[in-house]
Amino acid sequence: MAKKKAAKKKSKRKPSAAFMKPMTPSAMLALVVGSKPLPRTQVVKKLWEYIKKHKLQDKVKRTMINADAALKDVFKGKKTVSMFEMTKLVNKHLK
Repeated sequence: MAKKKAAKKKSKRKPSAAFMKPMTPSAMLALVVGSKPLPRTQVVKKLWEYIKKHKLQDKVKRTMINADAALKDVFKGKKTVSMFEMTKLVNKHLK
């Protein structure tokens, strides 16, 4: 006889309050995502919209982002950054 496993109820994952708190972007970041206070999740979402709109994602190595004039200031003058490094750099522009 095979035992049946009790089905566990999956609770919906709650987002961290720290990520949902509206943060004010710096003047440099505001050029890309706007100057309204936004949660970090929305800042990253708007950043990706900007990257895709201006075709800044590297064509060969998809994890790399090529900075244009507006993003170069946010990325501390770097021409290219990885998508993981991008979020780290952007967090420094939020208050």
